[in-house]
Amino acid sequence: MERPAAVRVKICGINSAEALAAAVAAGADWIGFVFFPRSPRALTPAEAASLSARAPAAAQPGAPQRVGLFVDPTDAEIAAALEAVALDALQVYAGAERAAAIRLQFGRPVWRALGIAERTDLPAALGGADALVIEPKAPEDATRPGGNARRLDWALLRNWVAPGEWLLAGGLSPANVAAAIAATGAHAVDVSSGVERAPGRKDPALIHAFIAAARGVEGAR
Repeated sequence: MERPAAVRVKICGINSAEALAAAVAAGADWIGFVFFPRSPRALTPAEAASLSARAPAAAQPGAPQRVGLFVDPTDAEIAAALEAVALDALQVYAGAERAAAIRLQFGRPVWRALGIAERTDLPAALGGADALVIEPKAPEDATRPGGNARRLDWALLRNWVAPGEWLLAGGLSPANVAAAIAATGAHAVDVSSGVERAPGRKDPALIHAFIAAARGVEGAR
């Protein structure tokens, strides 16, 4: 497949001022705040609010939108996050029925994360969500459903007809994101561990390199 035009990029697991500044400067379309305590990138709602305040308002041209990531969240957990920080979308690890209920309850676009191990795991419908995040299924001994630096088998997506908007995730890095886009035809990509120097510690240089590579900028790593 050829590279899609205007590939959009989400930098997930933003948890420091330097990571935020790099994502904004490099032109990330979305910045992700993780509200899952088991993640090395986890933030409290107050911490996310403090970081979000450092970035241009999402309504400004070229500013990144804020995405909150939740794993099997309760309504109270989502409400607490939204009370502290304005989130433009809610990325959830939850079933289709629960995703639809969250969308109805909070009036925000919902992205549903799906772990894929086989071709038959690929969805034929959005299942109550506004977009899907397609990533590899987590290992059985994993402590979290995503952010495990595990690469999806891109061949599984060959000739898949996506039911709507979707993002490709899982094991992406500055070195392989261009190949991933070419192989899958993804119009949007989501990265976390692939732009870190250590678990939970984003590397500004890798953030810049990833976004440049995703968009096909000459000279990117």
